[in-house]
Amino acid sequence: MTGYLVRRLLQAVVVMLIVSVIVFILLHALPGGLVRAQLGPKASTFQVHQLEVTEGLLKPLPVQYLIWLVNLLKGNLGFSYHYNQTVASLLTRYVPRTLLLAGISTVLAIGIAIPMGIWQGFRRNRVDDHVLSATMLILYAMPAYLLGIIGIIVLSLDFPLFPSTATNYGAGFGTDVAVLILPIGTLMLGNITYYSRYMRSSVIDNLLEDYVRTARAVGNAPRRVLLNHVLRNSMSSTMTMIGLTLPYVLSGALIIEELFNFPGVGLLFWNATQTRDYPVLLGVVLIVTLAVVVGSLIADLGYALLDPRVRYVRS
Repeated sequence: MTGYLVRRLLQAVVVMLIVSVIVFILLHALPGGLVRAQLGPKASTFQVHQLEVTEGLLKPLPVQYLIWLVNLLKGNLGFSYHYNQTVASLLTRYVPRTLLLAGISTVLAIGIAIPMGIWQGFRRNRVDDHVLSATMLILYAMPAYLLGIIGIIVLSLDFPLFPSTATNYGAGFGTDVAVLILPIGTLMLGNITYYSRYMRSSVIDNLLEDYVRTARAVGNAPRRVLLNHVLRNSMSSTMTMIGLTLPYVLSGALIIEELFNFPGVGLLFWNATQTRDYPVLLGVVLIVTLAVVVGSLIADLGYALLDPRVRYVRS
C-alpha cells in the first residue's frame, strides 16, 4: 500500500505540472495579453513595453514558466492587480469558505443518500422505490443553478425563511447559519441524486450475487444479510464514485457561489474572469486540479480499504 501511495503521489505531481503548463500557455495566449489587462486598452505603447520589461514578459515563455514555478514552490502564486494583494492571501481567505460549503453539503448528501439507496435497493420495484427514483431523476436532470433559483423563489421570496444571498457571510454566527442554508441545500440535493442512484444500483447488483443467497440459505435474517454483507460490498464501489465526484462537487460549488454571491473561490474566479486577473485565474485552476487529484486518490484508497480483496503491489 505504501508503494502504491508513493506512486500515486508522484503521478499527482506530474498531472499538476502538466495542467499548470497548459493553463499558463493558454492564459498568455489570450487576446490582449497580461499587460493590457492591467493597464487597460488606452495604455500607450511605452507604458505597455515598460510593464512588460518590469514583469519579465519579454523573456521566452518557457523561462517565464520556470520563474513562475520556482516562485510557486516558494509559496508565491503571484500578485493580483485587481485586489492589490497576493494570490496566496486571497486563496487562504476564500478556499476555506468553499471547502466549508462543499464539505458540509457532501457529508449531508452522503448521510441521506446511502440509507436511501440501501432502502431503494432492498425495496426495488415497489411503490416507494418508484416514487424516490422518479424524484431523484427529476433532480438529476435539473442543473445546479436551476435548483438554486427555485430555492430562492420558494424559500426566500414566496416564503421569506432564508436570505437569497450570502454576501454578508462572516458577519456573525447566527447570520452565517442562515445564509448557508440555501447554498448548502442546493449543493446537497444535487449530490444526493448521484450517490443514491449509484448506491441503489450497487445494492441491487449485490443482492443478486451467490454469496447473498448462501447467507440467506444458512438462516441469516434479511436485515443481517443487508447490513453485514451487502452494505460493505456496495459501499466499496460507491466510495469510488464519491471520490471521483469530489471535483464535480467543487465545480458545482463555484456555480452556486456566483448564484448566491457567496464569498468563496467560485465568486473569486468569476470576478477574476471579468477583470482578466490572470494570476488569480491560474491559482484557482491549480486548486481545482488539486481537488481532482485528491479526489481520485481518495477513491482508490477508499476502495482498497473497504474491499480486502484489493491489494496494490509494486509493479
